[in-house]
Amino acid sequence: MVKVITYGTYDYLHYGHIRLLERAKALGDYLIVGVTSDDYDKSRGKINCGQSLIERIEAVRATGLADEIIVEEYDGQKIDDIKRYGIDIFTLGSDWEGKFDYLNEFCKVVYLPRTEGVSSSEIRAENKKISIGVLSDYKSSEKLFEECKYVNGVSAQYCDDYLDFDAVYFVTKPEKRYGDVKKALFNNKNVLCEAPFALKSEQCIELLKIAKERNLILFPSIKTAYMTAFNRLILLAESGKIGDIISVDATCTSIRPNRRSLFTWGSIALLPVFRLLGTNYISKQIVTKYFDSERKADGFTKIDFVFDKAVASIKVASDAKSEGELIITGTKGYIYVPAPWWKTDYFELRYENSTENRRYFYQLDGEGIRYEIVAFANQINRGYNPGYLSDDILVAISKVMEDYNEGKDLFVL
Repeated sequence: MVKVITYGTYDYLHYGHIRLLERAKALGDYLIVGVTSDDYDKSRGKINCGQSLIERIEAVRATGLADEIIVEEYDGQKIDDIKRYGIDIFTLGSDWEGKFDYLNEFCKVVYLPRTEGVSSSEIRAENKKISIGVLSDYKSSEKLFEECKYVNGVSAQYCDDYLDFDAVYFVTKPEKRYGDVKKALFNNKNVLCEAPFALKSEQCIELLKIAKERNLILFPSIKTAYMTAFNRLILLAESGKIGDIISVDATCTSIRPNRRSLFTWGSIALLPVFRLLGTNYISKQIVTKYFDSERKADGFTKIDFVFDKAVASIKVASDAKSEGELIITGTKGYIYVPAPWWKTDYFELRYENSTENRRYFYQLDGEGIRYEIVAFANQINRGYNPGYLSDDILVAISKVMEDYNEGKDLFVL
């Protein structure tokens, strides 16, 4: 029996995919199809698949051409698979010609002609075609335009009037966001906005309600929330790998004169706290040091939370410097994420017995903003929300900002 193996993403399975699978099938007696996982695709720079891994596997299965379907998850797996399954022929489309000649050492390599005039990239671009108008008070939004180049069908540009755009992205000052977002929603625009959406919890609740009533997307721009490494460490922590979580400590600092620390960093620093421990804390204490007391503008702020069975602490600063690490403490071990943890591609699980320690590496492309744009576009086009951030978390972030502004639980150095 001649065994054949081929690999692909198979996003929006189309006629070209089917023709390749038919040709691969004709090369032998038994066809194994490797479907690339979402994480592996991200590591190769393919970050905006329109369909989940399960959907793509089912699409391949529905063709009836695959005798067996496996998942491709890591570099070097092709050699492992060829040996494991006793493969006689490895085959891919002709656009990969020459790139896998090294596999001739293990089996025969065949490059098949591709069907012209159809591609998943074109289908994704056609499905999306989302234009984003950007209103920004900061130069940092320039990164958005660079990152959008890697997301099919999504374009962004500065604008004064966003009515001709499909969506609007607000990178405005915190005190302006509530009014900006509310106006955009009433103009029937999907909104991507820096968090917090509003500096009062009731205003945040109102905005979320308006978006739902008008069937619009109100999406928080907290790029860390959409990064693969961050979501994996959350899952590992929740799975009990380090036992019961008893403490979460997050630090975010950078020297940015005249920038308010809590408004700049607070949403990011609070993210792992509320994701892991929930939002029903028993008490909190805010300690801050102003660089401008009249504006209540802080150069350094530390917040300590007490939950039912855990504690948490965040430190944020624009006028002071500290190690920007994240530590999640458990009863069996802890998760350590080195600085800058909010842009991590690496973290460790550490235990009393160091031989049990585990290191995890994940690809992080660019500034990470592209993952946020992909998630935003997917929710607009498909209503797909994988639950990166719940409404409760967004409201809780606004509540912390509100209490800070009103001096509740606040001690000033």
